[in-house]
Amino acid sequence: MDLRSFISQADSGGYLITVDREVDPYLEMARLAAELDGRPVLFNCVRGSAYRVLAGACSDRRYFGLALDTPADRLIFRLADALAEPQPPPLFDEGPCQEVIDRSVDLASIPFLTHWPHDGGAYASAAVAFVNDPDTGPNASFHRLLRLDERRLAARLVERRGADTAWRKVALGDPPRSAAGLPVAICIGLPLQVLLAASMSPAPGVDELTIAQALAPTPLVTCANGIRVPAQAEFVFEGRITRELVPEGPFVDLTGTYDFVRPQPVIEIDRITHRQDAVYQALLPGRLEHRLLMGMPREPTIYAEVNKVARCLNVHVTPGGASWLHAVVQIDKRTPEDGLRAIEAAYRGHGSLKHVVVVDGDVNIFDPNDVEWAIATRFQADRDLVVFEDQPSSSLDPSAKHMAGQKSRSAKMGLDATIHWDTPAGPGEPEAYRRIW
Repeated sequence: MDLRSFISQADSGGYLITVDREVDPYLEMARLAAELDGRPVLFNCVRGSAYRVLAGACSDRRYFGLALDTPADRLIFRLADALAEPQPPPLFDEGPCQEVIDRSVDLASIPFLTHWPHDGGAYASAAVAFVNDPDTGPNASFHRLLRLDERRLAARLVERRGADTAWRKVALGDPPRSAAGLPVAICIGLPLQVLLAASMSPAPGVDELTIAQALAPTPLVTCANGIRVPAQAEFVFEGRITRELVPEGPFVDLTGTYDFVRPQPVIEIDRITHRQDAVYQALLPGRLEHRLLMGMPREPTIYAEVNKVARCLNVHVTPGGASWLHAVVQIDKRTPEDGLRAIEAAYRGHGSLKHVVVVDGDVNIFDPNDVEWAIATRFQADRDLVVFEDQPSSSLDPSAKHMAGQKSRSAKMGLDATIHWDTPAGPGEPEAYRRIW
């Protein structure tokens, strides 16, 4: 299913909201998308651009379930299977994303959004960059892109991750492997399985597009600069990540707070291809779809690690924790130490995790009231609280310790809110804790 098929299904299912009046991509479009957060919104008339804009496609688990024909509460297992058994996608000579080749590069014609008045400028926030690492091969990852002029973008490359590592090898080596920079293809308007795969962090050498193919058919085509991209992308910007650095930001990030300004590399765009009547995809930073795309792909990695030490039933990276810093882990407790083991394993599954709650199988991990009930009735701080001091943490946590060029540090906390093993009714028979339905 490509993005257009998703729009059609979302419309048929009663989810899609269509806006036909003219909307300005400077602040107005983001405000409307925020008011309608949780629903896909198609803007048919965009001021200053010939292209329609879709926002909110990834703002609810139901929409991923719709695209992947999977119940929303079973998505974690679909992702885990794709991560465990990636599949090579087919390669074609041509595809829809190359229907139109722009003879001149004009990024000003693309409806990048300015989301808040203090933003550094107009941003692409649903952009996936495809690069080839000279040692580990293809890599796909999300990057916010600040439009500088008609041909140049500033990209936020997170340090020590795929694109940043490849860029440093190719463009910043001594001597550099390419004075022109690292070839890159940036896609906007992608099928939802590609967005999910690009949000995951597989082991080095695992191509995210093989994970996308394991989720749903994902045919590829080759760009003029040699980079392979999904054939059904709406837009493809072909270019190079150069050695030039410029200030990037401010930008409201996942936690809903402004990320600080830092020097970031410039991408020079050499060619733009797109589909006929292309649909530009926008993603509202710090809101539901940003959080789901960040947090949901971490659930199968937490699940896999916890399942090594206890019987894991499900995992939820919660929106209240910015879908990055908090998780609830559901286990079938079989030994007294399962809760503690699950806490420790969860941090191995997601290194940026700050707080984790472990609960029993009778607790709905997607209901914060139910999780709080488990903490209220099954947790004792002097017995079930685990604190880890001065741990590697997330740069997205404004309360963590941030040092230039170094990994952020934070204290971390785990709460074992499972039924205590040694109850008056005896181990394995926790009648004192049982809920009466």
